[in-house]
Amino acid sequence: MRTGTRPLVVKITCGEEALERLNQGLTVASTALATGADVSVWLTGDATWIAVAGRAEQLTLPHGAPLHELRDSLLEGGTVTVCGQCAARRDLGPDDLLEGAAIRGAAAYVEEILRPDAQAIVY
Repeated sequence: MRTGTRPLVVKITCGEEALERLNQGLTVASTALATGADVSVWLTGDATWIAVAGRAEQLTLPHGAPLHELRDSLLEGGTVTVCGQCAARRDLGPDDLLEGAAIRGAAAYVEEILRPDAQAIVY
């Protein structure tokens, strides 16, 4: 992590129904990661589907970076978490997710965003 850079927690609450917002959340998180920030992405609602193999590859947004490339960079260099309740509502378990993605609950999210140096944003 770069000196002076706060950890960034990005919560994405939408999926295919709001593709611009989904893409923007992933773009901001990936950009922060590229600058050296410690980045944690939380996928909730229909955003959970991008942590499943092949799902992000099906979505395209004109003039937007490919979602699967953004997701893969975050899986490689950041932390990607799927909301526990959201996963359960979609019948997703740990074995359904891409390597590097984890399922955790609200307590873990609250713990991350309440760190004194953290910056949290929601898309």
